[in-house]
Amino acid sequence: MPANLGGWTGLILLLVVILLFAAPKLPQLARSLGQSMTIFKKEIKANKDGDAPAESVADPAPKAEGTDSSASK
Repeated sequence: MPANLGGWTGLILLLVVILLFAAPKLPQLARSLGQSMTIFKKEIKANKDGDAPAESVADPAPKAEGTDSSASK
């Protein structure tokens, strides 16, 4: 067993192991990545055009008055 598996040797060995054991999942992973990139590009284009995104994290829903949990008895 080689004692020195660092650097390029370790990287190539890791790549071979990933290809052997994860080969059936690679097409699914690539398809998912492509769909994610398409959605991301649409959202970026919508922001540049001035449209608000479908789900905005910056504007949380307003709280109802009288439900302040920080007030003590």
